[in-house]
Amino acid sequence: MLNYLWAGMMMLGIIYAAFTGRMPDITNAALDSSKEAITLCITMIGIMSFWVGLMEIATKAGIIEQLSRKLKPLIHFLFPNLPDNHPAATHITTNIIANILGLGWAATPAGLNAMEELKNLEDDRRKYHLPGKVRAPGTASNEMCTFLIINISSLQLIPVNVIAYRSQYGSINPAAIVGPGILATAISTLVAIIYCKCKEKPDAGH
Repeated sequence: MLNYLWAGMMMLGIIYAAFTGRMPDITNAALDSSKEAITLCITMIGIMSFWVGLMEIATKAGIIEQLSRKLKPLIHFLFPNLPDNHPAATHITTNIIANILGLGWAATPAGLNAMEELKNLEDDRRKYHLPGKVRAPGTASNEMCTFLIINISSLQLIPVNVIAYRSQYGSINPAAIVGPGILATAISTLVAIIYCKCKEKPDAGH
């Protein structure tokens, strides 16, 4: 859908420029935007590599595992039917930590792995009658829905990506977004948790 939307906007712009004699402006804008896109990509690649590397070091050093244990009560609260020491818990924790640090790119691999493990858990529930409501194949479980909503709400203490964008485009104080960002994402995360808890009540038990 977005592809059609962007294509339509571009076509309308070109047609309007053609009828108003502003085709040179279209050409200049395309060249300038291409240059900005390349510069931004180079900037973000460096930032992404740095933070993803730190996350990998933290994983290898066992820091993520330690944080997983520290966050175990929170994970149990959010996912009460997730078995103890399930592989999904580590991926969920990594995803949450990355999102808190504003590292959306670093959070994505962990999020995909978490969803895969949650899918495996749902398959095991159908086979071995593990705790939790058993759903039909192809239907998202409570854990999947909760994880997706929490991931989207995404509490962020350091919005690294936004700070990088603001710095790239000449903001006087790129980090000024930190305070409002914490407030906004804290509220969105709180609402997400309340919503998930309200929705999961009818599905408690087997």
